This record gives sequence, structure tokens and C-alpha cells, in this order.
Amino acid sequence: MASRGHESLGRSWVWMAVLAAISILGGIFALLDPFAATLAAVLMAGWFFAILGAIQVFHAFSVRRWSGFIWTLGLGVLGLILGVMLIARPLEGAVSLTLVVAVLFLLTGALKTMFSLAARPVKGWGWALFSGVISLLLGVAILGYFPDAAQSVLGILLGVELLSNGILFLFMALGLRKLTADGLL
Repeated sequence: MASRGHESLGRSWVWMAVLAAISILGGIFALLDPFAATLAAVLMAGWFFAILGAIQVFHAFSVRRWSGFIWTLGLGVLGLILGVMLIARPLEGAVSLTLVVAVLFLLTGALKTMFSLAARPVKGWGWALFSGVISLLLGVAILGYFPDAAQSVLGILLGVELLSNGILFLFMALGLRKLTADGLL
């Protein structure tokens, strides 16, 4: 007899399949219109920063006597300002965020490359080197097409992430369904 927790897990495959479908469709739409997806990503980031900043400002005033008050308040105000700027001017925000993404690709690529060279005696170090080179090339490519790349890079990355998550959720849903059908859940 399945326990109550296993029964809910057994039925959760349907919700995971729905989440997979939504994520895959979102990824397809993002890749079909990377500019709109870029604007959506910038606006989501803007709202995230604005809400987080507002919460942090509120929190700062709730602990005024704390020695970190001024730092908490300052970081909250900066987050709030950043969020409002991204929401008010999403095109300019896309340019800024694309530059940040390019720099992150370059930094992570350099770090992965150095890590791979340090790990050379370890089997599979070449995959770390390959990953580092790919990250470096992505960073260089984004900077090479900057600022024009800002119109689509974030949307393409969002689309790939949504597709990747959707495929993950789909395989998890199918696995849960099989476990349920086999009576293991």
C-alpha cells in the first residue's frame, strides 16, 4: 500500500508535465522572437531588483539600531534604483545587462580554462578546457557584436534556459509516470 506522500508524488508527474510544456513553449517563443524575450528578461530583472530593493529598504528601517543599518539601506536603495531604471528604460537596460553577460562569460571562461590546465592529470580535464573555451568564445562573440547583440542575446539565453528546463521537467515527469505505472510510487 502506497503512503500518502508517495500518492502525491505519483500524481505530481502531471503537474511536472504541464510545467515542462509551459517551459518548452516559452523557450520556443523566446527563440522565435529573441528581441521580445530580451525585453521580457530585462523587465523581469527590473521588477526583481525593484521589489528586492523595496523589501531591503523596509527591512533596514525595521532594524534601525543595527550597526549594518546604513549598508542595508544603501544596498536597498541601489537595488530599488536599478530596478526602476531597468523598468523605465528596458532597451538601455538590455545593453547594460548584455555587457555584464559578456564579461561573465569571459571571466568564467578564463577561470574554467585555468582550472582545466591545473587539473590536467585528472581524466576528463579536456572537457573543462572545452567548456572554458566555449565560454570565452561566447564572451568574445557578444562583445564583437556589441551593442547590436543586446537586442537578442538575453532573449536567446532565456530561450535556451527555458527549453533546457522544459526538457528536464519532461523527462522527470515521464520517469515519475513510469514509477507510478509500475506501482513503485
